[in-house]
Amino acid sequence: MARKATAADGHYDVVDYTPYPYNIPVARRRVARLACDWGHEEVAGDAALLASELITNALLHGCLRDRLFRVEVFLAGAVLRVAVTDPKGERRPRPRVADPHCDQFGRGLLIVRALAHRWGVEGRTVGKTVWAELSTGGDAERTP
Repeated sequence: MARKATAADGHYDVVDYTPYPYNIPVARRRVARLACDWGHEEVAGDAALLASELITNALLHGCLRDRLFRVEVFLAGAVLRVAVTDPKGERRPRPRVADPHCDQFGRGLLIVRALAHRWGVEGRTVGKTVWAELSTGGDAERTP
């Protein structure tokens, strides 16, 4: 179920998805389209990649069968935020060293750290939200 709202200071979009891998490209395309629709084509590719990495981590480490995960996109001023909420609050993301013998895993949060101006984790009553922000120009500050 999708719901769109426009706040006085920005744009907001939220969609709940079933925890299946086919929803990764669906959500990634939606995030890219929103960035373009909101006038920030220059960050659409990075926003889509951030969404893909955050969603993949949620599916691998934070989702439960029959429990939805949520993707929120918010634009306020010069900051575009992508946030993914999943039901497993006890599984906090942390960057790790990738296994050189397994090219498929271990690099997602390194990509997030490299692309995002800021990223973090917020605990919830049930689950957690992992978010990443991109500067769309202007006054956003980059922090590690």
